[in-house]
Order: sequence, then structure tokens, then C-alpha cells
Amino acid sequence: MECHRNTSFARNLRRSMTDAEMQLWQHLRNRRLLGFKFRRQVPLGKFIADFVCLGAKLIIEVDGGQHAERESEDRYRTDWLTREGFRVLRFWNDDVLLRTDSVLESIIAALGGNEHAQGRSLAPNRSPSSPCGTFSRKREKD
Repeated sequence: MECHRNTSFARNLRRSMTDAEMQLWQHLRNRRLLGFKFRRQVPLGKFIADFVCLGAKLIIEVDGGQHAERESEDRYRTDWLTREGFRVLRFWNDDVLLRTDSVLESIIAALGGNEHAQGRSLAPNRSPSSPCGTFSRKREKD
């Protein structure tokens, strides 16, 4: 049942995105960045990723000031996602809002630059219909 709770929670998060998340989403949505399909507020295991490109196995997290006090939780989350085969990029809200071009350059580099746009390397895959089922694992004890 945790998958359904996460799905409902993710739906609520999509409705209440921060200014930084909304700004970045405008660049990621509708395959605007190198043709890659990004999704927002996606449940993966017991976590919800801000943005994910399942085809490139890339997660983008936009962190507000509260993450300064949650460093160990963020490290645990990143470690778990990395073990699942994802690369995780983290950006501060201020970076997204004030240095958007630099953030986008970092994302493009993580996607493989223009190599992907020209179709010479890993093409983005279709996303599975149910990320909960795809990444299921026994829940680790807290």
C-alpha cells in the first residue's frame, strides 16, 4: 500500500511545486531538453524524486533551505537511488532561479550533451507505466 500512498502524495506535490521547481519544469517538460522525457514528482521506492528521466536513469532534485539540516537523509536517499541505477543531480533553489543556464548545462552534460540530441548514443526509452512496480524492493527498516 505504500506505493499508493506515495502516488497520492506525489500528485499533491505536483500541485504545489516551488517557484524553482516550476521554473525548471518549464525547461524539462514536453521533451524540451534534448528530446528527453522527464516526469515530475515520481514515486521511486519509498522516495519521491522531483524530476526523473527514466530513459537516461537521471534524477534531478531541487533543494530548498530545509535540506541543509537534512544532509544525512539526503545522502541515504541518494545512495538508495544510486544503488537502483540512477544518477542524481542536486541543485539549490537559488541556483535554479538565478543561474538557470548553468543548471541546464549541468543537466545536458549528465544526459551526454548534444550526442543524445543527434541520436548517436543512448536514445531515451519509454517510461514504464508503473514506476512503483518497476522499482519495488522490500522496504528497509528505518
